[in-house]
Amino acid sequence: MSLVTLLPFIVLIGAMFLMTRSAKKKQQQAASMRNDMQPGSGVRTIGGMYATVKEVNEDSVLLDAGPGVDLLFAKNAIGAVLSDDEYNRIVHGIEHDLDADGSVVPDDASSLTETDEPAADASDDKPLDLGKKDVDAEPSDKPAEAEADKADEAEPKKTDGESDAK
Repeated sequence: MSLVTLLPFIVLIGAMFLMTRSAKKKQQQAASMRNDMQPGSGVRTIGGMYATVKEVNEDSVLLDAGPGVDLLFAKNAIGAVLSDDEYNRIVHGIEHDLDADGSVVPDDASSLTETDEPAADASDDKPLDLGKKDVDAEPSDKPAEAEADKADEAEPKKTDGESDAK
């Protein structure tokens, strides 16, 4: 057999080796993370629940999910061990890394558009003209009755009980 014939098999075996190696490395990192858990550290389960570690056993972990709520989980169910700052930020909404100057981005853009000087023509007494005009307010060249008659001629009105079905 020639080398060209064996080349696809060699590449396939090499790719499989690299994929299993990276998966094994991730499993080892997850196992060491779970073994390094200590009481008092914040964790996230694989289901997305945040809790504090209360007790660590060989294969299980007792978690404190709230006042009077203790849950027993398998160690494999712990998705991540969080740092104290990250846990407090997620669970309690406490930010420790705010800027020293205290500048905070507002929730709305109203503070970005405010000016110190009031607008000269802005008053609450008169309505704002947006370019739309009332049809009733404008004088028309034709009387309203003539326009209504033309509309009646263009489309006949239906009375109760009549339909278009034939």
